[in-house]
Amino acid sequence: MKEGRPSSSPGLGILCMLGSCAVGITSDAVTKWMTTTYPVGQILFVRNIFVFVPIILLVWRSGGFSVLRIHDVRTNLLRAVFMASGTFMFIFGLKLLPLAVAIAIGFTGPLLLTALAGPMLGEHVGWRRWSAVGVGFCGVLLMTRPGAGVFQLAILVPIISAVLGTLKDVVTRSLVATETPVAIMTFTTFVITSAGASTVVFGWEPITLPDIGLLALAGVLVGTSHYLQIEAFRLAQVALVAPFRYSTLVWGIGLGFLVFGELPDVCTIAGSGVVVASGLYIMHRETVRGLRTNAESAKNRRV
Repeated sequence: MKEGRPSSSPGLGILCMLGSCAVGITSDAVTKWMTTTYPVGQILFVRNIFVFVPIILLVWRSGGFSVLRIHDVRTNLLRAVFMASGTFMFIFGLKLLPLAVAIAIGFTGPLLLTALAGPMLGEHVGWRRWSAVGVGFCGVLLMTRPGAGVFQLAILVPIISAVLGTLKDVVTRSLVATETPVAIMTFTTFVITSAGASTVVFGWEPITLPDIGLLALAGVLVGTSHYLQIEAFRLAQVALVAPFRYSTLVWGIGLGFLVFGELPDVCTIAGSGVVVASGLYIMHRETVRGLRTNAESAKNRRV
């Protein structure tokens, strides 16, 4: 794996994102199973130790430790902090909510970032994107149904995780131009494992041998999913591959039913569809704005 600017292989990038989603949600299902027995920090620590298994194989396949060279420590650290915090919040959300609901609510990240782009970043947000944000949050209300005994403060956990995950994706795109995917993955995994270890003082439960095996499986799957996601952003534009992340919801509904007997009701499925549609529309508008900006820049250069 050589360093350099992101390449353009859209088909392979899409396949990597689809694979990342399928493998990642399987790991999430195993992790959710573990939350009934062990503290979140302990799960994060033990699981991520085994993420180094695919990392070692990738380093070996890539030609040695030279692929681990880090050029931008500050940006890598920022990405790692976003991902560590987001992962902790997501696992905590899995403990509190059904698998499919946690995933669906987590897709509100792009909606929140769009809403905050104006007051925090000074970005102009047009009426189309504001409308998509409003519709998307109507989808969240449809899923949670406040006043009907369904709304919980627990939904804030995957929402925060989604915002952190989206910020992590933005940083990832800037890193793939100078760092190898293995280097990014290794740095982030080390930070996440250390963060999990730091919480051990707050509680530790003895782990059975079968559960160590399950956490090892979850860790290997996390590592595989993480690598495939980085590769997806390296091989294709974010606007192209990001929408395929919503395939996670389909896997989440299926695994939630097969493993935990969780079958989403009509309102949850409908609300999820609204959130997904709103997110896709925002991505579309972002792409249109990007193309328009590039065209205007090219026109100004010619003038």
